[in-house]
Amino acid sequence: MDMQLLGLILALLIWFAWAAVRLRQRLRMEELGQLPPRPRWWPVVGNIFQLGWSSPHESFAKLAQKHGPIMTLWLGSMCTVVISSNEAAHDMFKNHDVVLAGRKIYESMKGDYGNEGSLITAQYGPHWRMLRRLSTTEFFVSSRLDAMSGVRRRCIDRMVHYMEVAGGSGNNAIDVGRFFFLMAFNLIGNLMFSKDLLDPTSERGAKFFYHANKVMEFAGKPNVADYLPTLRWLDPQGIRRKTQFHVNRAFDIAGGFIEERADCVEGDRKDYLDVLLQYREDGLEGSPSFSSRTINVIVFEMFTAGTDTTTSTLEWAMAELLHSRKSLEKVQMELRSVVSPNKKLQETDLDNLPYLKAIIKETLRLHPPLPFLVPHMAMDSCNMLGYRIPKGTQILVNVWAIGRDPKSWKEPLEFKPERFLEPNMADYKGQHFEFIPFGSGRRMCPAIPLASLVLPLALGSVLHEFDWVLADGIKPADMDMSERMGITLRKAVPLKAIPVPFKSYQA
Repeated sequence: MDMQLLGLILALLIWFAWAAVRLRQRLRMEELGQLPPRPRWWPVVGNIFQLGWSSPHESFAKLAQKHGPIMTLWLGSMCTVVISSNEAAHDMFKNHDVVLAGRKIYESMKGDYGNEGSLITAQYGPHWRMLRRLSTTEFFVSSRLDAMSGVRRRCIDRMVHYMEVAGGSGNNAIDVGRFFFLMAFNLIGNLMFSKDLLDPTSERGAKFFYHANKVMEFAGKPNVADYLPTLRWLDPQGIRRKTQFHVNRAFDIAGGFIEERADCVEGDRKDYLDVLLQYREDGLEGSPSFSSRTINVIVFEMFTAGTDTTTSTLEWAMAELLHSRKSLEKVQMELRSVVSPNKKLQETDLDNLPYLKAIIKETLRLHPPLPFLVPHMAMDSCNMLGYRIPKGTQILVNVWAIGRDPKSWKEPLEFKPERFLEPNMADYKGQHFEFIPFGSGRRMCPAIPLASLVLPLALGSVLHEFDWVLADGIKPADMDMSERMGITLRKAVPLKAIPVPFKSYQA
């Protein structure tokens, strides 16, 4: 009897707690004003169980079909507004760009030293503007990119060579994405440190690669501590603890590279680290000089932002081409008519390869590396499209859904690079809101000029140098084209294919 009474009391306490939380959420929503439409939610957890952890971009797109292109979701106690159409994105970036330029910082992103030096996670303000100005005037300015053309060519040449060796002159299947990742990682290593970090003799480079990769793995995992603040101190999944462990190990290694160079900078600046070391001494246009920690963060973000996104785009491009042999044959015909078999593809050739560029754009439309961009946050309350967006609200721009919207695209689920050959077609510079894989407004990706060179040059080089055959006799129609969500949107099953040197056909 006592146990039954205890059970009844416990059940009543749970019910009262549930009712109190539900009432509190309702009252809070009324205080916030007229939020955008929303699906039904559960007390405490909100819409978390509708998230679809493996493919939240797809789950949100389905919810948006019912609740509209601007929609409210409660992820635990986190109020989130999801943008799912080009019209809503246009209004956001054109009319509310400043107020929505904040960053929602997840637990995995919260370092031991705050967001010092982070262009990605720093809140919008003077410090962030200084970092942005540095990236656009020093790192990604045309003159510096032109000076680094030889570096890009060498990194891609090495990738092609490694593919040929691993492929056994057309006998072995290779993990295509792995070679793109190594190329991108070494490219950033050369831009920052003027050296291949993944050289077989570089033990520190291999360790840096390992820790950077682990950071991307843990930071991309859904974390219940982000949605239920009472659990933050507990870190129940250990995501923040594990992420920061690998961040600190990577920082230690990067700090060693930096200090080795600190005392031997002389003559003209040659790479990005030279620029950072100068600002460690002098500051930037009246701003305080950089700390060593700031330089470490900038270096680390270059690697994490530049490798996974490049790898994702190039692997998806190859997968789509092997899945659509007509497009593969068409781009190889274009490449081999412009560049003879005994020559290498050069950046100066890219303007004569419109179909190759169209393939990159079509890949970015169907498979944007960051399907929600980097989460925005409302720095103050505002009204958008007749709805109230409260201060502190997380804003997710579902560019994956926008790129597949049948209102903007004909046959949106089909891989058709030809659509980007039409006059006045959308570009990814942030002004065509049906196609914003790199974002738009103040916080759009500053590395677009570099990506515009590396992506077509790397893809074009492997298509020019090799003919490609799917591994294990798999037919194009049987390819697994499913996705997996991490920091970037990668293929769930890595692409395996055999690179057959094209020159062997010319002998």
